Amino acid sequence: MADDSPASHRRDPIKSSVGSVAAQRRRQNAVTVGKERRESLVRAKRLCRVGPSGDGVVPVEENDMITDEEEFLLEAQTSSAVEDLKSAVAYQGKGAMQKRVNALRELRRLLSKSEFPPVEAALKAGAIPLLVQCLSFGSPDEQLLEAAWCLTNIAAGKPEETKALLPALPLLIAHLGEKSSLPVAEQCAWALGNVAGEGEELRNVLLSQGALPPLARMMLPNKGSTVRTAAWALSNLIKGPDPKAATELIKVDAVLDAIIRHLRKADEELATEVAWVVVYLSALSNTATGILINSDVLPLLVERLATSNSLQLLIPVLRSLGNLVAGDSHTTSTVLVPGHEITDSVIKVLVKCLKSEHRVLKKEASWVLSNIAAGSVEHKQLIYSSEAVPLLLRLLSTAPFDIRKEVAYVLGNLCVAPTGEGKPNLIQEHLVSLVQRGCLSGFIDLVRSADIEAARLGLQFMELVLRGMPNGEGPKLVEQEDGIDAMERYQFHENEDLRNMANGLVDKYFGEDYGIDE
Repeated sequence: MADDSPASHRRDPIKSSVGSVAAQRRRQNAVTVGKERRESLVRAKRLCRVGPSGDGVVPVEENDMITDEEEFLLEAQTSSAVEDLKSAVAYQGKGAMQKRVNALRELRRLLSKSEFPPVEAALKAGAIPLLVQCLSFGSPDEQLLEAAWCLTNIAAGKPEETKALLPALPLLIAHLGEKSSLPVAEQCAWALGNVAGEGEELRNVLLSQGALPPLARMMLPNKGSTVRTAAWALSNLIKGPDPKAATELIKVDAVLDAIIRHLRKADEELATEVAWVVVYLSALSNTATGILINSDVLPLLVERLATSNSLQLLIPVLRSLGNLVAGDSHTTSTVLVPGHEITDSVIKVLVKCLKSEHRVLKKEASWVLSNIAAGSVEHKQLIYSSEAVPLLLRLLSTAPFDIRKEVAYVLGNLCVAPTGEGKPNLIQEHLVSLVQRGCLSGFIDLVRSADIEAARLGLQFMELVLRGMPNGEGPKLVEQEDGIDAMERYQFHENEDLRNMANGLVDKYFGEDYGIDE
């Protein structure tokens, strides 16, 4: 089978090695954003404090921290609750079902009480085999729901605690089926989403046991918390790094239609979860990317970017847009035809993101623009003549380092025309204008940084200035910005590429004859 992971491409002109790592950037972005979700806006694993139907609300204090004494008491109560569940499961007399439900509800209440539930105590007391028993077919919905809820919160724990759910996975997957009630199916999807969020090993187990098709079917209806939970669980399940799951998902009947429908009509909460699915589809699978590009997804992403102010939604929508644009140059040219309304709309929403107060939106928008700027001369002119350039110039001198590096890619790519091998051809008009507007100092600052990639980018732009400024002005401009000093720090640098590049530029443009005419 052919490898469906993204091929090497993008952003070739300013930096040859960028051309060989852009697809890798897409995959790395997927991993990075997974960590962001886990640590900030949307955790990869979610504790269930309120059930799918809204019942069973557990009072949540504003300060979720508990004292050592409270933690000790909670663990003791949890061990006792598991013993009570053991007795209830063994009991066969009158009212046995209600006895089991009551014991499950008490254990669930204890596992939902704190932001850091007493999972270890529950596992040590032997909760998992009992909960698996309570998931058996023919059990009443109330029992299934409580058991799945307990497993959901156990799966939200540490890695080894999540792995303890392995015996429960087949039944959790089975209860995703159409014969299950929606609350039970949703709670099982939530538990499986937590398991998938733990890592590649457990994702592979879930995929091998057939979790993907029933979760995909749960995403098909028009609305509801079940659809939202299924979309979230799917985004965890397909996040790779193997593209196989993403490719399988996009081929499930009606999934593409559902994605389009949710992006068009859903509330922001559901649209956010669906956008995360699109992030991983477009980051990991060429097949999925091709299908998405040939659908209505791109204009819908642009519309959401233009109309929403929700950071939770804008981040995955912008990342999805960036992944679709970061295809090969043919794809970019097909998707973003200069003069077409969609292309102008893309530039406008990227400008909106550059103006945002949120650094992640500025960085993402710069990344997308850098890939567009690596396209045809027409694409470069489109950005060059837009409102983006003055914003980028300001960011190059004022933004945090990671944003400045992305911005530098955009500005550098605006100054070179696509070629085959060798040094790129200059677009002198763009180079002269950007240098006159003060961008050279920003690139020289990158040369001084400890970041190898940024330093190489700065040196490459300095080479363009030295070679391309009219009337031989380049060396003087570089000297005025202390560029010689910046390059000389690489005279004995351990990185051979940077050392040769910097020394070569100094020798060529600032050798013995430099300044002799003056």
